[in-house]
Amino acid sequence: MRLLLIRHGQTPGNVLGQLDTAHPGPGLTEFGTAQAEQLASTLADADVGALFASTLVRTQLTATPLALARGIDVEIRPGLHEISAGDLELRSDRESINRYLKVVYAWGLGDLGATMPGGADGHEFFGRFDSDIAAIANSGVDVAAAVSHGASIRVWVSSRAHNVAPSFGAENALDNTGIVTLEGSPSEGWTLIDWAGTPVGQAAPA
Repeated sequence: MRLLLIRHGQTPGNVLGQLDTAHPGPGLTEFGTAQAEQLASTLADADVGALFASTLVRTQLTATPLALARGIDVEIRPGLHEISAGDLELRSDRESINRYLKVVYAWGLGDLGATMPGGADGHEFFGRFDSDIAAIANSGVDVAAAVSHGASIRVWVSSRAHNVAPSFGAENALDNTGIVTLEGSPSEGWTLIDWAGTPVGQAAPA
């Protein structure tokens, strides 16, 4: 199947540079709403047959214009939400941001025991995210789209796409409403096809 992982539109927390991960989270800025509308146009010919979003409000608002355009419902999945910042929640200082990213990228490199201050470890994250991706893959459609979150998408793709290095997510940003395209399945594995408009080679990293 073809799987589209999409980062939500811009939020007030994004503008402020905050680690804003708690439920239900903020809505979208005016610009974020425009991004969501544009997303529906961008994917007009993508033949999306099923659409999913996380439990956070911003992903559901981002998915709504596409759902209306396709005439399909948005299914809320409990495991697609952002990686919780724990004790770092709502901080925007460089030290806190770097501490958050250090843990996230450690998971991508295979250190699943690394723990977010006051939060979860990599086992919890991959357990919930893998579970929802498996459910999406079993939805019976050829193309599915899931609106999720930047850090979650970056670390999951780095660990699950066989044709990129584990450091890929740390080295490649994903802007609001950036689209990541993969092909495959949980059983056969995933190939990263396109990262936010940049095609990705098929060869496995050396």
